[in-house]
Amino acid sequence: MNYKLNGELRVAISGKSGCGNTTVSGLLSKTLGIKLINYTFRQLAEEKGMTLAQVIEAAKNDDSYDKYVDNHQVELAMKESCVLGSRLAIWMLKDADLKVYLFASDETRANRVFNREGGDIEQIKSFTAMRDSEDTKRYKEFYNIDNNNYDFVDLFIDVNTKTPEEIVQDILDKLEEKGLICKVE
Repeated sequence: MNYKLNGELRVAISGKSGCGNTTVSGLLSKTLGIKLINYTFRQLAEEKGMTLAQVIEAAKNDDSYDKYVDNHQVELAMKESCVLGSRLAIWMLKDADLKVYLFASDETRANRVFNREGGDIEQIKSFTAMRDSEDTKRYKEFYNIDNNNYDFVDLFIDVNTKTPEEIVQDILDKLEEKGLICKVE
């Protein structure tokens, strides 16, 4: 199925690590033929020649890491139609035409990270819990954002039992319902 945009379109997709944010954002942008913006600590770490853990540790004492990532991705998103996938996309991209929150249980999230990166499942659970806690603390401190409050979103998707393709279809259906896209033959 092909889709046509009914004007400029900005979709913001958020979820905690392991929710499928990156996968879903990428599939949606490909399906719609629009740019994917997924600039995160992971990309910043690669650019700076650091590990993800080093960036997270540095960000505990230096808010410039968070602010750069968050502001840079919004700047990129405002340039053209796009899918912005990030932990704070739904809060930071105020002009998003559709705000989507992906939810998965802690168990599901840890298993997805394990399947993607390997390692020790208990260490992944511990690291993920630490990361969630640090993220929540920083977002509250820097932006007064509670990343556990997403009741304002246009679409909440429990991804525990859905494939990425099913999640993307849910988003496409919502975009069509809102008149932001239409199917073309």
